[in-house]
Amino acid sequence: MLSSCVRGPWRCPPGLTRLSPGRFMGTHGGTDPKERLNSPKRAKEFIYRLQPADRACLLQELREFESMAAAQGQQEPPPLTPAQIRLILLHNGIPFVGFGFLDNAIMIAAGTQIELSIGVTLGISTMAAAALGNLVSDLAGLGLAGYVEALASRLGMQGPDLTPKQADMWQTRLSAHLGKAIGVFIGCVLGMFPLFLISEDDDEDEKKKKKSHPKS
Repeated sequence: MLSSCVRGPWRCPPGLTRLSPGRFMGTHGGTDPKERLNSPKRAKEFIYRLQPADRACLLQELREFESMAAAQGQQEPPPLTPAQIRLILLHNGIPFVGFGFLDNAIMIAAGTQIELSIGVTLGISTMAAAALGNLVSDLAGLGLAGYVEALASRLGMQGPDLTPKQADMWQTRLSAHLGKAIGVFIGCVLGMFPLFLISEDDDEDEKKKKKSHPKS
């Protein structure tokens, strides 16, 4: 899902920044709120987290969205074309390839180093080292998520031109979630490449050296 003011194909006006994702990477929490904004309290909490330029951008896009919806009235929305569905899949999937890749790659690399260093010294289990590696991956995601979004935006992949009613169709939402799932899956698989660089025999030798020379 490329950065956008709202969940749709409309862009922010020139000169205004887009909403930063603020998400963890990979399969961790995303930009979508865990609870729907169906109460004034939740809506206020969401608005207070935005920057002034983001609020201005969001307000303008909401006004355009509502005016388009009012103009359409009770018209039946046209069905999504195969080209629109493909764009929705790509638009939502490409950034999540990057998130999944970085999430898995950092977690594996950090977890391995933690197990060979802190793990041997403190005698923690492999699962505990993996949990610490996941912690490092999450912390890295706080700083790298914005760069992934910026890189995805530079690819020029824009969402399809949808009407407000089309944006609310279940086919649109399903395609968006499917695109994210496919993107995360591909990214996580690609992010397993550190496993090819790690030899189990080398790990065992390193652990033995650490245990025999704990102060080194």
